Amino acid sequence: MKNKIRVFRALHNLTQEQLADRVGVTRQTVNAIESNKYLPSLGLAFKIAKLFNAKIEDIFIDEEGDYEK
Repeated sequence: MKNKIRVFRALHNLTQEQLADRVGVTRQTVNAIESNKYLPSLGLAFKIAKLFNAKIEDIFIDEEGDYEK
């Protein structure tokens, strides 16, 4: 699953550290999510989407269709 967190952060002028502070995780967690090394929990995905005033599916993209079964 890919994501557009880096794009949304840039649009909102946020660093990884600032995003991490606002959603209650470490900067390393944000980095791992952006690098597609870590898939966030549903709760964290909702927090990120809410912060950016966006839908989860606008930020997290299921390119392989795993969730369309």
